[in-house]
Amino acid sequence: MTTKLGKLFLIPTTLGDTNPIDVLPITVKNTVENLDIFIVENEKTARRFIKQIAPEKKQEHLQLFLLNKHTEFMELPEFLKPCLEGKNVGLLSEAGCPAVADPGSDVVRIAHNNEIQVVPLVGPSSIIMAVMSSGMNGQSFAFNGYLPIDKSERKAELQRLERISFQQNQSQLFIETPYRNNAVLEDICKVLNPDTQVCVACDITLSTEFIKTKSVQEWKKNNEDLHKRPALFIIHKS
Repeated sequence: MTTKLGKLFLIPTTLGDTNPIDVLPITVKNTVENLDIFIVENEKTARRFIKQIAPEKKQEHLQLFLLNKHTEFMELPEFLKPCLEGKNVGLLSEAGCPAVADPGSDVVRIAHNNEIQVVPLVGPSSIIMAVMSSGMNGQSFAFNGYLPIDKSERKAELQRLERISFQQNQSQLFIETPYRNNAVLEDICKVLNPDTQVCVACDITLSTEFIKTKSVQEWKKNNEDLHKRPALFIIHKS
């Protein structure tokens, strides 16, 4: 008799120190309550989230596989072995949605290659929420990840993204390491056209949420401190 395969559930989390019930549907809570095997980026924060959303779950029963920058690709199939044995597994994000600007896409691809059903659950995506609240082109946009660290390369990349936005009428999104946010906004104000629209979406879903869309010229008057705050930047040149 062939063993029925387990499923891989993609489990979103909060975008910061927010009550999960405020931003996550009951489906996420129910799923976490019914899983004991998780693929996580950080064991400590994963256990804290699981305890927060499913306080009755016994922590000692949990089986956690670590997926981070130290994980070798050859280890990943082992993470899904329980699915091949008929058990369900959860891929738990550190913040937001798994596999979207977040580790996990390799695991999802391996699941597909093994005919394991992938079940994405609804949760907050800072990328989508930033686009929603920006007033920019929600029909055509691109997420570009992190900008180059080198200052001259970063300025060149900003100008390249501005050109693409103008040529394709496409809003361009990117993120930065939080302690470089202010420096990035300064570079934006120095190298982009004064009338280019820029959205800064910071601390999304948190009590300190800050989302503003203004021209480069207007951002030059900015007095909002973005230092060490999770932020997305969107630029659009018409």
